[in-house]
Amino acid sequence: MPLVQIKGVGGYLTLQQKQDMIRKVTDAVLSVEGEGLRQVTWVTIEDVEPGAWGVGGQPVTADDLRALARQDPAR
Repeated sequence: MPLVQIKGVGGYLTLQQKQDMIRKVTDAVLSVEGEGLRQVTWVTIEDVEPGAWGVGGQPVTADDLRALARQDPAR
């Protein structure tokens, strides 16, 4: 039974975005492991309190992630 656990900064994703992620991650797992496991494939999303998540020694908030998401990768 596949189990995928995703942790992220709380307050960043909406409920709809989390549900979309669950569907897409499930589909990705099943593309490798086989469609027969759909009913026993678990995906959980755990919110970590903003500021209790850090990268490179710096706390990260939902606002920080929103700013990153707006950046143009072509620059």
